[in-house]
Amino acid sequence: MNALTASYRRSLDSGVLFAVLSATGFSLKAVFVKLAYAAAPVDAVTVLSLRMGLALPLFAWLLWLSRGTTQTRLSAKDWAHVLLLGMFGYYLSSLFDFYGLQYISAGLERLILFTYPTLVVLLQMLAIGERPGPRTFLAMGLCYLGLGIALVHDIRVEGDSEQILLGAAWVFASAVTYALYYLGTGVVIRRVGSMRLAGLAGGASAIMVLVHYGLTRDPAHLLNLPAAVWLHGSLMALLSTVLPIYWMALAVQRMGASHAALFGNLGPVLTLFAAWALLGEAITLYQIGGLALVLLGVSRLSAGKHKAR
Repeated sequence: MNALTASYRRSLDSGVLFAVLSATGFSLKAVFVKLAYAAAPVDAVTVLSLRMGLALPLFAWLLWLSRGTTQTRLSAKDWAHVLLLGMFGYYLSSLFDFYGLQYISAGLERLILFTYPTLVVLLQMLAIGERPGPRTFLAMGLCYLGLGIALVHDIRVEGDSEQILLGAAWVFASAVTYALYYLGTGVVIRRVGSMRLAGLAGGASAIMVLVHYGLTRDPAHLLNLPAAVWLHGSLMALLSTVLPIYWMALAVQRMGASHAALFGNLGPVLTLFAAWALLGEAITLYQIGGLALVLLGVSRLSAGKHKAR
């Protein structure tokens, strides 16, 4: 019994480590994007193409890792679902996010993205015709009150309301498309598997991004980018795209999906401090207060969903 307990504790400890690593990797994505923008006059499509082009062989690596699992043969309907998930989750959501980061801080971007659970709940209720209850309204109200505080603060500090509102709108569109992706994974992941789905959807989206770039930009321009942009793109592809997916899969294996998901709450906090340390973005009481309200709202929303089950 003691040996079993010790083994369980080691598995849980390693699960916690992988979940923290995953949250850290995802939280650094916005910082790498901002660093790439600062390194050279590059646009969102170029930076995203660099990220996804470098991540493409890594998505193939995820598929190779998933080869040992029992895999069902994918039907034409499965492939259509995978392509749709790739379009919403890694292509459109990332593209909108990168557009938004041209105008707003990394800390505000992460806070807006973190409201996606409220959108998931609303979309689920819309799909089944259910009206949100008082608990849901309260949780969502806390989220958007916190977001409003952070948004007003950034507008007051930066003084360019049009640019910040435009950036916030792009990132909110990213949150909407990610919520659609999140809802779509529930059906597909049971047939495909999490690691395999990540590899397939990620690979499909990488090809979509590269086709987008090829149709709208000169492909040779990528080769002429400064070394600093390539460095940040490489770090983004490895540390903030593929490895966090892999680490989260390992965390789920060791501690279960619901427990591993809780560590996603670290994301906005980690982004705020990473942006302060690496980008020089200020941390103020308004931002901390807004962040606390958003975290409280999301946690209450998650608790309400678990109680409903």
